[in-house]
Amino acid sequence: MKDIDAIAALQDPVRRRLYEYVAAQGREVGRNEAAEAAGVARTLAAHHLDKLAEVGLLESSSRRLTGRSGPGAGRPAKVYTRARAERAVSLPARDYRTAAELLAEAAEQAGLDAGLCAAARRRGEALRGSAAPCGGLEEAMEMLAARGYEPHLEGAEGTTGAAARVVRMRNCPFHAVAERFPPLVCGMNLALLEGLLGTDGPVRARMDARPGECCVVVEASKNNRD
Repeated sequence: MKDIDAIAALQDPVRRRLYEYVAAQGREVGRNEAAEAAGVARTLAAHHLDKLAEVGLLESSSRRLTGRSGPGAGRPAKVYTRARAERAVSLPARDYRTAAELLAEAAEQAGLDAGLCAAARRRGEALRGSAAPCGGLEEAMEMLAARGYEPHLEGAEGTTGAAARVVRMRNCPFHAVAERFPPLVCGMNLALLEGLLGTDGPVRARMDARPGECCVVVEASKNNRD
């Protein structure tokens, strides 16, 4: 029932906007910032943010937003981040995660990495269909967002041009299984995105794992950088 309660909490439109804003930032968000983003009063935002934390969709903590400490630094403020726990509802009950973990374990033990990656690349190509390889980073972000990766564009500070930009993803759709079988599942994920985006177009996918994010990043191909 906890997963149902958590998902039901998003039925309120204000609560949903607040959750989506906090989730999209990838960092701690204070009540004032969240309220302004959702277009509601701070007291109303605080009520909904605390409700989201109560049902386990957000995590809350307190810290001084000024970055100062000691006298005159002000009281600690409540901040929120998206909870790492996954929520899913299936009626009637289904357990696809266990099946995925068992299949991953068998594939890893049998040394089927290459076969799995080949199948993942074919699936990515099938999802792309007859379309040409992805035309650029903006198009790649749209394709990745549609598949739940939550992409965001990151650029090196003080630099310009395509070489300075990389698309990172805050969500891994295969996170639960990837935690248990990282080489196998991350390799599969890379192959899937290579098939989806193409390997001979303006963008390329490559492995670049970073804690809390997808193990794959997307960037301009070498011959398409400024």
